[in-house]
Amino acid sequence: MSTPRRPTLVTPDVLRTWPLPDPGSSKHDRGHVLVLGGSVGNPGAVILAGTAALRVGAGVLALGVDERTAVAVAVAVPEASVIGITFAAPGADLDPRLDGVDAVVVGPGLDDADDTFRLLEALVAGGRFDAPLVLDAFGLGVLADRPAEFRRLLPSDLVLTPNPDEARRLLGDDEAPELDDAPAVAAAVATARDATVAYQRHISTPTGEVFHVPDGDPGLGTCGSGDVLAGALGGLLARGMAPLEAACWAVYLHAASGDRLSRAIGGVGYLAREIVAELPRTLRDVSS
Repeated sequence: MSTPRRPTLVTPDVLRTWPLPDPGSSKHDRGHVLVLGGSVGNPGAVILAGTAALRVGAGVLALGVDERTAVAVAVAVPEASVIGITFAAPGADLDPRLDGVDAVVVGPGLDDADDTFRLLEALVAGGRFDAPLVLDAFGLGVLADRPAEFRRLLPSDLVLTPNPDEARRLLGDDEAPELDDAPAVAAAVATARDATVAYQRHISTPTGEVFHVPDGDPGLGTCGSGDVLAGALGGLLARGMAPLEAACWAVYLHAASGDRLSRAIGGVGYLAREIVAELPRTLRDVSS
């Protein structure tokens, strides 16, 4: 496996060369994001991802969740429209809700590979869906388990957010570099899956270009933190950012928000929902 290029450090100055899209005068000017997840056992993950998308400025949020959790999720996130989905046959529930969607996140809170595959299959059915797509958690497992031809059904603007175990599955044990060599892993997954990849604060393009966010602390390793990152990515994509730019912004905002909480609360012990709440302040400080 070839050695990836030396990573480019992601700093506020670098991010300002990729300015955020103008917010416009209406929520519709800031994009419509759809987050698909929220199984009966883990509806909170889709709530974290969806609220993170709003906190980075997305204008319209829809959450597609297991029909048995829809009422509870709608009460928990009154800002969102909530779609109750029959995971065994999601097409009829999803199809009328895809018009006007600017980005989709699939994975937060899903816990069944077959359900996840049916969601993705319904999403790309008919070939009319081409908005940017973020795959997280079980969404990554589906991509790993399906033949390579499945990638061609997905949108060209695809972003993956694997953890080490998911990266190993995406590469295959024979192809994976040492998993603690984060730049090499990010570049290998991006090249193998023809996608932009965010892996342990490293971001890589399909051509092997690698960026590194030097911020972040161990407190980010808490349950729900990855859902926050995936949602922030989806929100920035919905606002109109390109995949690489959105990934660098999202990873930086996620890490720097964790650093702020570490200083205020402690190195560990802050919650994923607190990262969500910190995102707008970090966004303001980086943008100003």
